[in-house]
Amino acid sequence: MYTHYQVLIIGGGTAGIMLSAKLLREQKNLRVAIIEPSVNHWYQPAWTLVGAGTYNYPDTRRDEASVIPKGATWVQDKATEILPDLNTVKTEKSGDYTYDFLVVAPGVKYDLDGIEGLRDALQQPNVCSNYIDPRKTWGVLLNFKGGNAVFTQPSTPIKCGGAPQKIMYLSDDYFRKTGVRDKSNILFATPGTTIFGVKEFLGTLQEVVKRKDIIVRLGYNPVKIDSQRNEIHFKLTQPGQQPFTPDDKLREHLEGTDTIVIPYDMLHLPPPHIAPDVVRNSVLAVQEGPMKGWLDVDIHTLRHKRFDNIYGLGDVAALPTGKTGAAIRKQAPVVAAHLLAQLNHNKQPELKYEGYSSCPFITGYGKMVLAEFKYDNVRDSDPLISKFVDTTKEQYSMWLLKKYGLPWMYWNLMLKGIM
Repeated sequence: MYTHYQVLIIGGGTAGIMLSAKLLREQKNLRVAIIEPSVNHWYQPAWTLVGAGTYNYPDTRRDEASVIPKGATWVQDKATEILPDLNTVKTEKSGDYTYDFLVVAPGVKYDLDGIEGLRDALQQPNVCSNYIDPRKTWGVLLNFKGGNAVFTQPSTPIKCGGAPQKIMYLSDDYFRKTGVRDKSNILFATPGTTIFGVKEFLGTLQEVVKRKDIIVRLGYNPVKIDSQRNEIHFKLTQPGQQPFTPDDKLREHLEGTDTIVIPYDMLHLPPPHIAPDVVRNSVLAVQEGPMKGWLDVDIHTLRHKRFDNIYGLGDVAALPTGKTGAAIRKQAPVVAAHLLAQLNHNKQPELKYEGYSSCPFITGYGKMVLAEFKYDNVRDSDPLISKFVDTTKEQYSMWLLKKYGLPWMYWNLMLKGIM
């Protein structure tokens, strides 16, 4: 096996596979390698549906070998260190690899110790996370008999920021179907100042919350889970701004001046997300500020800000937009165009990434709002779809797109570099 490649890619997830496919479509003789340890490739956007009992979990998996593009070399190993001054990547088992160009796309790492008690809580039968095991989430829903169903999220960036709400809306539908909703309180607690940042879609989501009688708490940052007492502790992100009035239904109480304790009978949350160690502990990471630890790239070209022959895309990149597969679909063509222009000593293209991302907000069984946006929370809906459908409203057609259309597009078009 070669140890030097024209393009070396760290990560064989959506970003790494889609980009390598695009590069090899443009330049078939390119010597490309993908460093990826996992033998499984998952379509994680369907895990929300798995968690609600309406999608088959095995259908979200393919063999990694089956998605590696023809012409690319798969290095089944883990990248452990990047030495950009030496154009070298160290691996766990197979030694060093050198490159002309490096693409960094290893995704994210779940920090199970980022919230006190989270690791232990996830072992309990009433605490779940679609991000880790959506099958368990479905089991928790099946066994829920009423009480407090708490849905929350950490203060870190997360993959698909709308996912904690999606499973909540589906859970509400399921609880109504099984007759336990009138014995339940559904709480959505978020560290943020709003449930969604794009105003064109916010109104619809607020209507959904009102219709479903969901309690919303803004500025609630989860900091501790006491799984022995079935309680979750939230730090107020803006304490003192308004007096705390406990909700008797929730049995919540104040500890100190800025900590709210709420008992739960069911708890769902994503774990805090951080960049994988190979990025976070390297000189390639943002060194200070709110994006500290994430890959330091130009937000429009996705080229590294300090190393001209390094690019990054996908969830690991320090970009002020949502971490989604939809974002990668717009990022990959930009990286491919700029990288190939550099490689072939051509003029750099005008093509730029404008921050496009998408959140298919499932608001119930058979209902979805397709929220598409770009940098600065500006709506960026597909002009063709918008001609036929008002994507700011709940639509059955968008549910069909989510459940059937998008998975097909992922396996048959995106991963083959066609779109």
